[in-house]
Amino acid sequence: MDLFDSHGADALAQRAPLAERLRPKRLDEVVGQNHLTGPGGPLRTAVEKGRVGAIVLWGPPGTGKTTLARALAEEMEGEFVPLSAVTSGVKDLRAALDAARERLKYEGRATIVFVDEVHRFNKAQQDALLPALEEGLVDFVGATTENPSFEVTAPLLSRSRVLRLMPLSEENLSALLGKGCEALGVEVSPGTASYLLRLSGGDGRRLLNALEAAASAASGRVEVADVEGAVGDRSLRYGREEHYDVVSAFIKSVRGGDADAALHYLARMIEAGEDPVFIARRLVILASEDIGNADPHSLPLAMAASQAVQMVGMPEGRIPLAQATTYLASAPKSNASYAGINKALEDVRGGVVPEVPMHLRNAATSLMKDEGYGKGYRYAHDDTRAEGMNDRYLPEEMSGRVYYKPKERGTEAAIKERLERWRKERERREDEQSRGEL
Repeated sequence: MDLFDSHGADALAQRAPLAERLRPKRLDEVVGQNHLTGPGGPLRTAVEKGRVGAIVLWGPPGTGKTTLARALAEEMEGEFVPLSAVTSGVKDLRAALDAARERLKYEGRATIVFVDEVHRFNKAQQDALLPALEEGLVDFVGATTENPSFEVTAPLLSRSRVLRLMPLSEENLSALLGKGCEALGVEVSPGTASYLLRLSGGDGRRLLNALEAAASAASGRVEVADVEGAVGDRSLRYGREEHYDVVSAFIKSVRGGDADAALHYLARMIEAGEDPVFIARRLVILASEDIGNADPHSLPLAMAASQAVQMVGMPEGRIPLAQATTYLASAPKSNASYAGINKALEDVRGGVVPEVPMHLRNAATSLMKDEGYGKGYRYAHDDTRAEGMNDRYLPEEMSGRVYYKPKERGTEAAIKERLERWRKERERREDEQSRGEL
């Protein structure tokens, strides 16, 4: 590097964002992720052994994935070769691997190939890495915000260790905020510090970017108003994994009867741009699966909410969604119908399919009538002695089989009492019939 290159690099470094200027060079300087970098941690062990192998760093934005990869290369005195899954193709990857081979051959230096957003690498790109990993030509570090099991191919995933990064704790963020204030030569009020920590959501880069933007607009000490004016609304992190996690928490909150928690997760889905029709569909399913006959009004109300959302659209659609959510969360719960059909399907799929009893068969022709189809069937509306269940409808081989077991909750408690009364009446009639009293 000549004088002009050095001057240009210094100038560029001064213009770099605060997060880049404060990026640690060694593992000991990294804020957070002590479970990876501390004594006995996998990254610390990799440095001590001088071999990284293949790892995938999985975690939310701003938790140190790129920083850790660069620190590993620095600690091991290896060549750091960054590739972006967005801009780099198979040709770029192969060129990097060829250069790594030459570097190892003539300089004896290892190469760490770092692929940011590795979940965006297509299958051909991921497959091109495999021979180099099998050979041990390079150390590989991939970084992703998405669950690797969704996007990383099985061959690459099986050759890699997946290391989970956690959102930075309040203590970590406070330390990072102190370093940022020192680098910028600014002070922040206690209230502003708390606001910045909440705003960051465990993302160190977001914290430093917000601090830098607010500091440039502040006339003195950085205040909350400076932060609000500089960064505007906070964008909600909601990737593929968050989609599954938040939806799961939403359904479980409604099922568990916590209307407040359900509204919280509903708000997160709405704010993140989740498809409102998808939310409504989940509520319709829940109304039958988890509430059922404990509150028969739940299903039509959920259906009405679904239709309303499709008719009025968003943002007004949030209102019927909220109504359905709070009603279903507050309703008595029973999964008896859901459990009953699952048990019945299990029997049928297992081969429990005896002949339909003759008295229940349809005598569609005279021959079938002569064969005894429908003989002995008693029309329920003509039987004044019985309120219901005046006959046996299950095949004799399945006598006593019970699928639907109503619970003592809401409307289903009355259904349970009624069905038990009908069963006892049917058993009494059958007993009388067997003794010739009917």
